[in-house]
Amino acid sequence: MIKKNQILELKSLFSKASLYTKESIYIIVNAEKMNKDSANTMLKFLEEPDGDVIGFFITNERDNIIPTISSRCQLIEADFTNEIYEKYNITLEKYEILKSILNEYVYKLEVENNNSILYNKQYIKDLDKNDEKILLQIMLDIYKDALNNKYLKKEMDKNYEYLNNYSFINLKKKVNLLIELLKEISYNINTDLLFDRLVIEIEAINNENL
Repeated sequence: MIKKNQILELKSLFSKASLYTKESIYIIVNAEKMNKDSANTMLKFLEEPDGDVIGFFITNERDNIIPTISSRCQLIEADFTNEIYEKYNITLEKYEILKSILNEYVYKLEVENNNSILYNKQYIKDLDKNDEKILLQIMLDIYKDALNNKYLKKEMDKNYEYLNNYSFINLKKKVNLLIELLKEISYNINTDLLFDRLVIEIEAINNENL
């Protein structure tokens, strides 16, 4: 959560004049994480800013921003369709489908330690080889994010926050595994066996208790 004392620190910082520009700018990432106290403190800052202050509130959960704050802001909607297409060469709709599959797949791997997915490929059975490759690419990005957040001591996306429980070495091994599997899937390899290997090796890494 974003706490009241963090907002007070922000207010204190922005009470000082900038040496380089007329305006002072702050950005609140994951603004929906402001609790009641911090949101009320921020509200006073919005209503009575010191000097020329511009604030940006970044959120994917606009409905969770208290109305007294959102009503005082100009809404700018961002469309990440092009970004997704350029990165994975798929539509946003396909990306959401694959991400939904991964939410279940990774959870069963990491939390349930569920080896039944070795024999029941329900999460990937309808995917062609290209989709399976993209699935691994997105999965690699998830583990890279977890590794980066571990290093920077930041929280993980709420769908994968359980990855915070793993060590730096554990996550690094999984990143290296996925890089290796992505190289192999580019060749004419049996993808069923490749995903079986993914399950077995992630279980082995977790059992090392790193």
